[in-house]
Amino acid sequence: MSLAPAAAPRASVNASSAADEQTGRSLARLFGEIRPDWHSAWAWDNYESTILTLARTYGLRSVCEIGGGRDPLFTAGQATERGIDLIVNDIDAGELALTPAGLKTARFDIAGDLSEPDVAPGGYDMMISRMVFEHIDGVEQAWRNVHALLAPGGVALAFFPTLWAPVFALNHVLPEKASRAIVHALFPARRDGGSDPKFPALYDWCRGNPRILTPMLNRAGFRDIHIQPFWGHGYFDRMPGLKQLDHGFNALAAKTGWSLVTTYAYVVVRKERG
Repeated sequence: MSLAPAAAPRASVNASSAADEQTGRSLARLFGEIRPDWHSAWAWDNYESTILTLARTYGLRSVCEIGGGRDPLFTAGQATERGIDLIVNDIDAGELALTPAGLKTARFDIAGDLSEPDVAPGGYDMMISRMVFEHIDGVEQAWRNVHALLAPGGVALAFFPTLWAPVFALNHVLPEKASRAIVHALFPARRDGGSDPKFPALYDWCRGNPRILTPMLNRAGFRDIHIQPFWGHGYFDRMPGLKQLDHGFNALAAKTGWSLVTTYAYVVVRKERG
């Protein structure tokens, strides 16, 4: 009986130490445990689970999806089931009007001056985006704004295509009209008015090389940074021969770590806890 009071504090200290160990884990260490595959198919298939792993590891709940618009990661019900308080952001009021019912929205330009009424500095535990940053004019300012909008200890993950993968380099140099026609030929569902319209791609700071991105992210205020590169894509899936040739090229690039021709990247950053 006399030992009972002493046991409870020791258990509490151990639980607290375990929580500190979990939240103090670096992003590089966490991704070392996740062990992503080299091919971009892994990035698409595991985008949601990666976000949930980050949220669980670092105790994140309030999540802002940048550019979520008409196609956010979760419905209101799914967000609730996963313990996520999701706020959908977009610069376009028309896109936000298409956001599924029941989700909160916030209209502001992530690369702007953050003067809009919907802006909440330090108000988000996590900020996520998929296929958005390649369309932003002023990505370095966007990352500064992400830093300002994150709460201490908050995490951001941006998933985007990278230069100079040949398929995206072509998209970058072609006139927008020609690029749009090619994408619509390969993916008819993406014609304007469909569920996934094509927006002009600028590729500002869209690279898969940590040596290029890290100094810029440091200037934005981040120190805990992880760049996860991927190779390969699905643009040639309906082109036998070319598909296999392209796969071989990307497999070799991944094996040698040739970051110049990555096709996609996860850029993950964490704000210092203060």
